[in-house]
Amino acid sequence: MRMITTALSLTLFLSFSTVSYGLVPPRTVFNKLSEGKYLTTQELWFNQTLDHFSPYDHRQFRQRYYEFLDYFRIPDGPIFLLIGGEGTAKGIGNDYLAVLAKKFGAALVALEHRYYGKSSPFNSLETKNLKYLSSKQALSDLAVFRQYYQESLNLKLNRTKIENPWFVFGASYSGALSAWFRLKFPHLTCGSLASSAVVLAVYNFTEFDQQIGESAGPECKQALQETNQLIEHRLPASGRELKASFDADDLEIDGDFLYFLADAAAIAFQYGNPDKVCKPLVEAKKAGEDLVDAYSKYVKEYYIGTFGVNVQTYDQKYLKRTAVNEDSSTRLWWFQVCTEVAYFQVAPSNDSIRSSKVDTKYHLDLCKNVFGEGVFPDVDATNLYYGGTNIAGSKIIFTNGSQDPWRHASKQTSSPEKDMPSYLVTCYNCGHGSDIRGCPQAPFSIGGNEKNCTSPDAVRKVRQKISEHMDLWLSQCVDKDSYFI
Repeated sequence: MRMITTALSLTLFLSFSTVSYGLVPPRTVFNKLSEGKYLTTQELWFNQTLDHFSPYDHRQFRQRYYEFLDYFRIPDGPIFLLIGGEGTAKGIGNDYLAVLAKKFGAALVALEHRYYGKSSPFNSLETKNLKYLSSKQALSDLAVFRQYYQESLNLKLNRTKIENPWFVFGASYSGALSAWFRLKFPHLTCGSLASSAVVLAVYNFTEFDQQIGESAGPECKQALQETNQLIEHRLPASGRELKASFDADDLEIDGDFLYFLADAAAIAFQYGNPDKVCKPLVEAKKAGEDLVDAYSKYVKEYYIGTFGVNVQTYDQKYLKRTAVNEDSSTRLWWFQVCTEVAYFQVAPSNDSIRSSKVDTKYHLDLCKNVFGEGVFPDVDATNLYYGGTNIAGSKIIFTNGSQDPWRHASKQTSSPEKDMPSYLVTCYNCGHGSDIRGCPQAPFSIGGNEKNCTSPDAVRKVRQKISEHMDLWLSQCVDKDSYFI
């Protein structure tokens, strides 16, 4: 969902991470903004299979996970599996999922996504070592871990062959994993919450930019468009000075700079802070002030300052670095973008907010430059494998925020016959993962408090629906004493 910040940057989330997805991956920034807001940060480890699809390769790597048992109703309470996304997992966040765990007497366990954070199979992230980084491998990781954890729990409780009811959760990219896990392993979970789940791989994602314009409203949209036009006009003659005014001197490639600026605007709408960008731009326009100056002030104070984005993560030279460190997530997410899902946030042919230079060629050139020849996203294969928005799963709850540009890669219509409801949380600042994180989605709010949403009732109503579906599906699991349903 960099969340590619716009990329998928929620790395929530449940990293929870984060599907912006631009450059900030769908979710990663949440980790930074959530420090000190965890139920637990105690690391646990187990040995995971490196390649689930080879009968000959028996290599393993250490994968990190977390558990929180304070709310667990021993011995038959449900187990909530929180799926890690495209970022470092630092613990189990005290958001609305914690509220649900307390309500249902559930244990909370969170598994870090392979390659991200401390769960790296290799000491170098050169392209040849990334061959096992995929959603398919990640889903099998979840299945293996789910069996491992159930068996270890049984051992602790001195019992055998007992199955607790499981429910899986994810947001943004990990929301897609949540839906896909229920699709591919229905016998291992009673159901799934797929929050802001980007289940549709999209080659040219023009709807992303279009939603930004719709969420901004006429005045703000026009101010953003004029700002972009001014920047494009000044860039050829005074590029170095212009980039320096945004503290983006390192972005030598103009496309990287323009992508950075587009993400900076998108993030405000994606995470429920539209006034942060709209208010200063609209006021500057009315006062006849320089819109570029007003925008650079917003970018430096909010996107770089408060939000904490590292400008270097937009630099293709930086993305080529293969060392494993805290900033590796951006390179890793770009690899998944460049091989599986694309989500290329390109400018629409007209009425665009972002620069037309952020086009398909820019993305493909980035993939080639960073990872080498032959790397490109096979979105048709991805959608064929999972079904896209025609996913043929069951007992999956899809939720989206009305202002979130990522919702156009999610399932926005219900499929009652398959028990797959879809709910839209509608309000002025309802964005990426608002059902889990409240409003705004960043900074962090304990319990995912909805009081700061412009329509708290809209969030409460969707949360009530989530709870009702979970209650029913968990009870059906218990009644049948089996997940093969």
